[in-house]
Amino acid sequence: MLKGRAALNILQSQKASVFSASQQRWQTNVAAPEIRSDPEWLQAKPFEEIPKANMLSFFAKIALPGGKYKNLELTEMFDALRQEYGNIFYLSGMLRSNAFVMTHNPKDFEAVFRNEGVWPFRPGSDILRYHRTVYRKDFFDGVQGIIPSQGKSWGDFRSIVNPVLMQPKNVRLYFKKMAQVNQEFVERIKEIRDATTQEVPGNFLETINRWTLESVSVVALDKQLGLLKESGKNSEATKLFKHLDDFFLYTADLEIKPSLWRYFTTPQLKKMLKTLDSLQEITLSYVDEAIERLEKEANEGVVRAENEQSVLEKLLKVDKKVATVMAMDMLMAGVDTTSSTFTALLLCLAKNPEKQAKLREEVMQVLPNKDSEFTEASIKNVPYLRACIKESQRIYPLTLGNARGLTRDSVISGYRVPAGTFVSMIPMNSLYSEEYFPKPREFLPERWLRNASDSAGKCPANELKTKNPFVFLPFGFGPRMCVGKRIVELELELGTARLIRNFNVEFNHSTKNAFRSALINLPNIPLKFKFTDLPN
Repeated sequence: MLKGRAALNILQSQKASVFSASQQRWQTNVAAPEIRSDPEWLQAKPFEEIPKANMLSFFAKIALPGGKYKNLELTEMFDALRQEYGNIFYLSGMLRSNAFVMTHNPKDFEAVFRNEGVWPFRPGSDILRYHRTVYRKDFFDGVQGIIPSQGKSWGDFRSIVNPVLMQPKNVRLYFKKMAQVNQEFVERIKEIRDATTQEVPGNFLETINRWTLESVSVVALDKQLGLLKESGKNSEATKLFKHLDDFFLYTADLEIKPSLWRYFTTPQLKKMLKTLDSLQEITLSYVDEAIERLEKEANEGVVRAENEQSVLEKLLKVDKKVATVMAMDMLMAGVDTTSSTFTALLLCLAKNPEKQAKLREEVMQVLPNKDSEFTEASIKNVPYLRACIKESQRIYPLTLGNARGLTRDSVISGYRVPAGTFVSMIPMNSLYSEEYFPKPREFLPERWLRNASDSAGKCPANELKTKNPFVFLPFGFGPRMCVGKRIVELELELGTARLIRNFNVEFNHSTKNAFRSALINLPNIPLKFKFTDLPN
C-alpha cells in the first residue's frame, strides 16, 4: 500500500486520466449526432444564447476576500447565482471541473431524466472515484460501488444488488430486526432525557446516528453493534460519525466549489484521503467480522431461512467483492442521510402538534399497545405516516438537487442543449413556491393523500399537491434512483411510529438555521427534543 508524500506525488499524476477516462466511457453511450426537425427543436433558441456565468468570475466571488459568495452556504450560494443569472444559465468549467447547465425550472427536470439513457451518467464523486480506482486500487480491484461508478460497471453492479435491495418482499424481511433496534432506541431516550424537563441533551444527534447505524447494520450484516444498549461510548462508531461529517463537508468544498486539488495535492485533499481511508478501515472491519462469522457458521452446517439472511449473506452467494463493497457503502451512506431525514421529520411533527396528534391516531390503530408489532398487513395501513415523511422531506430537503449527463440532444428551458452536456437540476426554490406547492411554508402532509383536506377543511388534496411530479424527487428518479430507498423508508416508518406511539414529542426551541449545507444538509442546532411518556 502506497503511503506518504512520495505516494501522493506519484498518484497525483494519474488524476487527469481518471477523470477523462470516466467521461470518455460515458461519452461512448451518448447517442450519435442526430438531426432533429421536430417543432420543439426548431423553435428553440441556440445553445450559445444561454446566459453564462464565467467560472473565473465565480472563483473570485467565492474564494477572494470580500467575494460576493465567499461566506455563503451552498444553498445560499446557488440561490444567489439564480438571482444573478436567472433560472437557467451555463457555468463554465475551471481547474478541470466540469461545465454545467444549471436549471431551476422543474419543467426541465423531466426532459433531463427522460434523456439520461440506460446507464445514467451522474457527474461528481470524483474524489471517491479517485480513491477507489487509483489511491486504493489494490483493495477495490475494479469494484467501485454504486456511488462513483459509471456506465457498464455501474450497470453490472446495480444488476447484482437490485434484486436484494429494491424488491419489497426482500425489504419486509427485516421487520423484526428493526423492531428490536427501535425498542432499544425508545429505552435509550428514556435513559438520557432529563428527569425534570423530559428533554434529551443537545447532542441527541449522536443518539440518532447510533440508531441509524444500528438499523443499517442489522440489515446489511445481521449484526447489532450494541450502540444503543451500552451506556458507554463505542469508540469506532464515534469515529465513524466524525469521519462521515468530514466526508460530506470536504466533498462540498473540493467538488462543488472551485479547487486546485485536481492539479496538485492540496492540504484539504490530504485530509479527505485520510478520511476515506478511515471510513474504509472502520466499515471493512465490521464487514470482515460478519464474513468470518458467516464462514464459521457455514462450516458448522448452520443454514438460515431467507428472512434471517443479511444483505451481505445474500450477495456473497453472487460475488464476494460486490457483497463487501455494497455492505461497506450501506454503513457509509446509511447514517447521516437517514439521520438528517429523521431529524427533519421530528422537527416538523414537534412544531405541528395537531399533525402529530393525527398521526398518532393512525399509529394507534395498527399499534394498539406500546409493545405491539407491525405486520406486513398493518404496515400498508399507515398512509398518513408516509405523507408526514414525504412532506418533511419537502420542508427540509436532504440535497441541493440532482445532476445528469444528456445522452441525446434536448430542449431545456427553450434552448437547444446538445448531447454530452452536464445538467444540474436544483428544485430548492420551487419547493417553497406557491406555483408548485400551495401554502408552501406550511407542513401539510395532507397534500400527499387522496381525498383529504387541510386542517381548515377548505383545500382539497388535489389542490394542495403539486401538478409537476418531477419537482420533488427525494430519492431520485429512474435507473439511478437511490438503491436504499425501500430500506430507508421502512426504517423511517417503523422508527417514527414507535416513537410517536410511546411519546409526545415537543421542540421548545428555535428552528432557525436548523440545517447546514454540505454535500447533504446536516443538522445544525442542539436537538433538545422533549419526549413525554404516553399511557399505554
